[in-house]
Amino acid sequence: MRLEPARWRIRPAQPADVPDIRRLIRCLAEYERLLPEVTATEDDIQRALFAPHPRAHVILADIDAHPVGIALFYYTFSSFKASANIFLEDLFVEPAHRGTGLGLALMRHLAHRAVTENCGRMEWRVLDWNQPSIDFYQRLGAEKIRDWHTRQLGGEALLALAQGSSHG
Repeated sequence: MRLEPARWRIRPAQPADVPDIRRLIRCLAEYERLLPEVTATEDDIQRALFAPHPRAHVILADIDAHPVGIALFYYTFSSFKASANIFLEDLFVEPAHRGTGLGLALMRHLAHRAVTENCGRMEWRVLDWNQPSIDFYQRLGAEKIRDWHTRQLGGEALLALAQGSSHG
């Protein structure tokens, strides 16, 4: 079911959108079964997105001026290409509005931004059990990254490394 374009729009988030941004992040976390991991407050989001040097950016999908979708992204850098990339941290459309073209519109908006800003690529992660999202990304032409493993360092291990000691 496609929506009439007059009813929806894709737009950059504004400071007044912080409560809706947090709500959509929490909805995504609930969908991904990760809600207990969400600790970000509205103040945290405000600082991250709207400080003089923002750490990330948000594009919202509105229906009748109500945010129902989000793309949260930031820039990375490829030393091999000497070019910036867009890393899509979160893409989410409320369940009632999936299949309407809003997810595609958010991705197109980011792709246009990447091309306009001479970014080399867009990248993101998707949970291995999230087949609807995997299928959506495959329809866009996204490729699975082979030969690379994602790693993260956090909590006590990050603190130990920062302090010069080993973890475990």
